[in-house]
Amino acid sequence: MPRNLDMTALRSFVAVADSGGVTRAAGLLNLTQSAVSMQLKRLEEGLGLSLMDRSRRGIALTAEGDQLLAYARRMVSLNDEAIGRLTSQEFEGEVTLGVPHDIVYPFIPQVLQKFAAAYPRMRANLLSLYTRQLQDLYRRGQCGIILTTEQEIMEGGEVLSDTPLSWVGARGGQAWRRLPLRLAFARSCIFRSEVVDALDRAGIPWEMAVEAESERAIEATVSADLAITADLEGTAPPFLERIPHGGALPELRSYHINLYVSEVIRGKAELALADLVREAYRNPVANPAVNTAQTDLLPVAENP
Repeated sequence: MPRNLDMTALRSFVAVADSGGVTRAAGLLNLTQSAVSMQLKRLEEGLGLSLMDRSRRGIALTAEGDQLLAYARRMVSLNDEAIGRLTSQEFEGEVTLGVPHDIVYPFIPQVLQKFAAAYPRMRANLLSLYTRQLQDLYRRGQCGIILTTEQEIMEGGEVLSDTPLSWVGARGGQAWRRLPLRLAFARSCIFRSEVVDALDRAGIPWEMAVEAESERAIEATVSADLAITADLEGTAPPFLERIPHGGALPELRSYHINLYVSEVIRGKAELALADLVREAYRNPVANPAVNTAQTDLLPVAENP
């Protein structure tokens, strides 16, 4: 049967070792000398070892005591960190993360899961809108942490990756072979003008098959093989695929995935969320999770 070390006794043991005596340790711990001595005795009896060399004047550790001390310091520190994280008022509240629809997958579910595990008393709200709308909210101070997809970067932003835009269609679909080419883009989508300009330069006739602000309506149209769209490479939903057009469609430019963290964000938890986002998006194309995580994740509901 596994045995457990007494955290209170370990704390007294560390205090005695660090202060050099029971008397000073008792004062630091706000306990009586007899209480500290009893805790040390209980720790030794539980382990069946002598931790203190009492043959000398003052307190000295035995070889076993020296070995335990390193573990005890780590255990006491981890205990205090866990208690502080779970109960501190500093880690209560909520934070809003703004992310464009098209780059929620595959990383944001993982980011939110890690954040919730590390800061269970914090509420993380995901705001899924288009880049222009998120920029507007950020400028007005209504969203302190946002991701954007841009070809440039605004003041105060940080480029996390440079990712090519690619043509996307239904799995095994043929819509890309038909003319005029039918497209599905939201009116607010920042990729729309890029795609239209590229087709016009290539002399490829096109028409807009669906115009809606709902990303789900666009995905439904494309997955039915009634139109095609364009997404940053590696971020398409698992039921769509990159179109193997072999040069029949024009090449599209790359876009930055940029991170903006407001200067008013100062809390440790909020900054930790920003760090998790940085870690996830530094290089999404090279990250193997892009190819594997999508099949394991359920859709995230859009904000109205």
